[in-house]
Amino acid sequence: MKRAVAAATALALLTGCSTTAAGSDGKLNVVTTTEILADLVQQVGGDRVAATSLVPPGGDPHSYEPTPADAKRVAKADVTFTNHLLLEPQSLIKTIDANAANDAPNVSLAEAAESYGAHVIPLVENIGLDVLWLGLRVRGTGKQRGATRTSSVQLAATKLDGPGQLVAYLTESLGQPDRYFDSTDGLDKADSTTLPPAAHTHLNWAFTKPGIYHLTLKGALDNNDGKLQPLGQGTFTFAVGVDPHSVKGKTTVLDDGHTDLTVDLDSGQVYAYSDAKKPGAQTQVPAANVVIDVPNKALVPIPDDPRFAFLGKPGTQIHQLPQAVLGKHVHGEIDPHLWEDVANAKAYVQLMRDTLISKDPAGKQTYEANTTAYLRKLDELDEYLRTTLATIPPDRRQLITTHDAFGYLASAYQMTVAGFVVPNPAQEPSVEQVRKLSDTIRNLKVPAVFTEPNLAQRASVLIQVARDQGVQVCSLYGDAFDDHARNYVDMMRHNADELKRCLGDHR
Repeated sequence: MKRAVAAATALALLTGCSTTAAGSDGKLNVVTTTEILADLVQQVGGDRVAATSLVPPGGDPHSYEPTPADAKRVAKADVTFTNHLLLEPQSLIKTIDANAANDAPNVSLAEAAESYGAHVIPLVENIGLDVLWLGLRVRGTGKQRGATRTSSVQLAATKLDGPGQLVAYLTESLGQPDRYFDSTDGLDKADSTTLPPAAHTHLNWAFTKPGIYHLTLKGALDNNDGKLQPLGQGTFTFAVGVDPHSVKGKTTVLDDGHTDLTVDLDSGQVYAYSDAKKPGAQTQVPAANVVIDVPNKALVPIPDDPRFAFLGKPGTQIHQLPQAVLGKHVHGEIDPHLWEDVANAKAYVQLMRDTLISKDPAGKQTYEANTTAYLRKLDELDEYLRTTLATIPPDRRQLITTHDAFGYLASAYQMTVAGFVVPNPAQEPSVEQVRKLSDTIRNLKVPAVFTEPNLAQRASVLIQVARDQGVQVCSLYGDAFDDHARNYVDMMRHNADELKRCLGDHR
């Protein structure tokens, strides 16, 4: 319902803005967040449009940080397109929303394209860890509190009781740790982090000694008005290396699956949002009822790396619930990679057409003709994927990748996402993690695994396990182009051909 409202709002903006604008070369200046979106809008706009992407070639739209030059480009744009659904980092969204001209349509495609027939699916996360997967989350819209997509929700660690210290940190894509909560030097204002509304992220939770810990988290809302609106707080109990059932007064032990320590923008409450007791379906659990199990199988050695000296002496054993997904991976409950289903790309294109017409009515005939021609091309592409992938035997249509970007491709073309692997580079993956991945490949008789050209640094474990199992390592395009695929049609045709080549039965 919320997304339908967003779509209706976007359409109202389109019909209400009809000022013709053009750059010094006479073309409409369109700025998008990604190369994929820039290509789609260029196909619609043709010679009347100059479309460019803020994220550079080969860049990762999940982690790109905007520059002052990007802000200037946005300010000069006649039209801006984002994908959103938390695909892009909030810093990039803020740069666009703060600098886009008042009369420039600023369209969030993934939300607004539903009214054009786009189909959205949940973002499925199933790492299959042998310990609890623990993150942070914001739920609710916060509409009654004035929240927008550029608002931020602060989660601060205000108190810790326990026999040792707690460090909750995120390992970025190149292995650099970013500490969110660190009690080793006391808790103060620095021990906090921010998330956009409706987002969640993953952290490493490290404890220096076994025993019972109590962590208090407090929430606050920042609407970019210089004021913090206080939300609620909650105290969570951790059983580190001891029997969680020995903790008195707690009714719910969280020891498996996926749990987020959550602040709710609507109710103001802070609680656990967990599927530990109902796999695949997260539910609210009051903070006061929870004990989080950090078992002895979560013991890991501190890396011999000066960047991790804040954890203690290298080689020392600490208890740690792992981040599991490499890098800053803030996202929501809906999978944002809509374009991997060609039908969704068609919805994007039609929304782009109407947006361009609203800004440049004189170009209506051109935009409509270009869109009609490109939609025929996309219909041919969709049929190519469907017929090509149908040649793969059903039992071999298993996707194991480095990134959770292919849910739409699998859903649209009768494939299965068997797993994705993005290990923490600060440590060697556990024997158990490697064993599970090896078992998945072996049990499903997977003939190939897939990496993405722009995420090669994340693929080392997947590549090694594939080689150990004697299966191929192949390549799929997810979020970005490269020198071999410079447009959406070529990218998706490559994906179809590569899947057939690597998964097809050539025996």
